[in-house]
Amino acid sequence: MDPRVEELACILVDYSTAVRANDYVVLNVQTPEATPLLEALYRLVLQRGAYPIVRLGFPRQTELYYRHASEEQLRHFPELEWQEIQRVSAYIGVGAELNTRQLTSIDPKRLSLRSKTMEPILAERLRKRWSVTHYPTNAYAQDADMSLAEFEDFFFGATNLDWSLESQRQERVVAAFDGVREVRVVGADTDLTFSLEGRAGIKCDGHYNMPDGEVFYAPTETSAWGHIYYDFPAIVHGKEVLGVRLRFEGGRVVEASAEKNESLLHEMLATDEDARLIGEFGIGVNPGITRFTRDILFDEKIGGTVHLALGRAYEESGGLSRSAIHWDMVKDLRAGGEIHVNGELVQKNGRWAWD
Repeated sequence: MDPRVEELACILVDYSTAVRANDYVVLNVQTPEATPLLEALYRLVLQRGAYPIVRLGFPRQTELYYRHASEEQLRHFPELEWQEIQRVSAYIGVGAELNTRQLTSIDPKRLSLRSKTMEPILAERLRKRWSVTHYPTNAYAQDADMSLAEFEDFFFGATNLDWSLESQRQERVVAAFDGVREVRVVGADTDLTFSLEGRAGIKCDGHYNMPDGEVFYAPTETSAWGHIYYDFPAIVHGKEVLGVRLRFEGGRVVEASAEKNESLLHEMLATDEDARLIGEFGIGVNPGITRFTRDILFDEKIGGTVHLALGRAYEESGGLSRSAIHWDMVKDLRAGGEIHVNGELVQKNGRWAWD
């Protein structure tokens, strides 16, 4: 076994989810491709005196579901899964895609319908000790324009960090943004302001997503004014929406356009009343992630970027949006971008004023 896999498993079990004796721990692994990591996780959970519950999928499972499930099945609430997530102590999810485009021809309405159905289970999972990661596959490597060996080096360089040290570094970001009256993001075709009054930042220091490496907030719901253009594709269900432009008034998207897949953008915005709100403002700070990969697990943590998620806010951030969607879009600020806090420049070209 690659020793980096064992190291990652230790981080997930001992640091991220802090597995203890007598815990019930779900190990939800997307495909058998991630068996080496699953074996390491399973062994460690047992050694900690806990009870692992393995959920192992197969490569075309998600695609087959959305192609063949009836509308009644899409609306069906899985009571057994609901009971399980209420009972368990911790959850570790491992993505291991063999084809990241398997949902590109699926009607977005079917995806949205299932998202609405599953929202209570997702909300309950987020109340647990949880962490989600990927396992390096050729599909992820191809999306990132890397060989598998290159992607493995990139992946473990972003996950296997000293997360206690990263947590200390994120304190400076929290100190700069907590509760501020106004944040202004300026960049290419972008000038957007919003408020974080009454809102505290959440450090993402290795306890939830892996790789981690961001600080995020929920902007106050009526505070966003201005416009933003996204340099990177906004990806949802394996589909790329290119050249997204959004204009906000009173906290809500009032105009939206895209250079590719604009209809999907409007479908997502029509999901529910809160889908037009900003549920999250995130600041990427992972030192090991420096390039776009077409995978939001990595891309939202690129140092020198910010991301604004349309839709649902995380409860711990104090946000009030309860949309069924949470769609992250990444804005690159490393070439001419700026962030101002209460009129003071705190970041320029992706570099902090205090560095």
